[in-house]
Amino acid sequence: MVVATPNTLRRGNKKTTAFGIPTIDLSEEKSKSSEMIVKACEDYGFFKVTNHGVPNKVIARMEREAVDFFSRPVSQKRRAGPATPFGYGCKNIGFNGDKGDLEYILLEANPLSLSQRSKTISNDPSTFSCVANDYVNAVKNLACDILELVAEGLRTQDKSIFSNLISDSQNDSCFRINHYPPLTAPNHQQEFNHNWDPSPVEQERLHISPPLPTVGSKSRIGFGEHTDPQILTILRSNDVNGLQICSHDGFWIPVPPDPNEFFVFVGDSFQALTNGRFTSVRHRVVAMNSWKTRMSMMYFAAPALDAWITSPSQIKNKSIISTNNSNIYRPFTWGQLKQIVYSLRLADSRLDHFKNHTQ
Repeated sequence: MVVATPNTLRRGNKKTTAFGIPTIDLSEEKSKSSEMIVKACEDYGFFKVTNHGVPNKVIARMEREAVDFFSRPVSQKRRAGPATPFGYGCKNIGFNGDKGDLEYILLEANPLSLSQRSKTISNDPSTFSCVANDYVNAVKNLACDILELVAEGLRTQDKSIFSNLISDSQNDSCFRINHYPPLTAPNHQQEFNHNWDPSPVEQERLHISPPLPTVGSKSRIGFGEHTDPQILTILRSNDVNGLQICSHDGFWIPVPPDPNEFFVFVGDSFQALTNGRFTSVRHRVVAMNSWKTRMSMMYFAAPALDAWITSPSQIKNKSIISTNNSNIYRPFTWGQLKQIVYSLRLADSRLDHFKNHTQ
């Protein structure tokens, strides 16, 4: 385990303390790695992996393509939007009034869709499509490796019981790139990035209603608190701070950035698949008072729309999954959970809609 440098922030009267983030070296012996991953999923719902096997050149090429896209004038970027939900989005997150200090592109993580979307994203769509596919395939393989280690740590008979859900050819995984503009220029004056921020007229047309919510006097909400609904999220960011996770006791924990490694989030679907033994981690991005741009890339590993999300019968034993003999959640499909996600605000709890009240 790597222990982060202690740091304290304040939100109202609540203290926020940074402490050790679980770090798993995937080159370690499998039994050790699997045990550490299971513990991290239980204690945090979040961890970092090193020696992950994703080639540096694959990461660097994807980052270059993203930087190229976000550096363009708004009029060009808007050709890839609006995000409904896929495409280019700015400020607005989802369909229910959530806003953040960011812009993004959200893509379906399959070759055909990436090829089609690339035509509106890049001046060289074949290159963008190739680069994005290479990146998506690499992090998908990483997600599968992690899920198989989890299955080993839970002592399941079928070590592919979770990874098969996202390796299915009909999987509904997606790929998102978030771009958070700097809040101040190097000379400490307010940054006005005209290549990113729409004009007042354009803000009105896009129904953007500033000011955005604040957290402290020198930061703003980049992306509001939420859990991810999928099985796993594999995140890579540049070297700019901002990501925070919420501990089980309600403290917000700043996560030191590490552009060379990946962070893994437990999603709502994994919480249901493990009958509550793992808990999906609430997280947010705070746009710090910095002159540097934060950019993050997320692969959201999801099953097919008609895949059932339920604790597998072979691992319902209370000593393996949870201290609860009965099912916390009734069976549901990924498509049903996705419908609920689209109907709620960002911070709402989706799994509450699937709780088994007859247990």
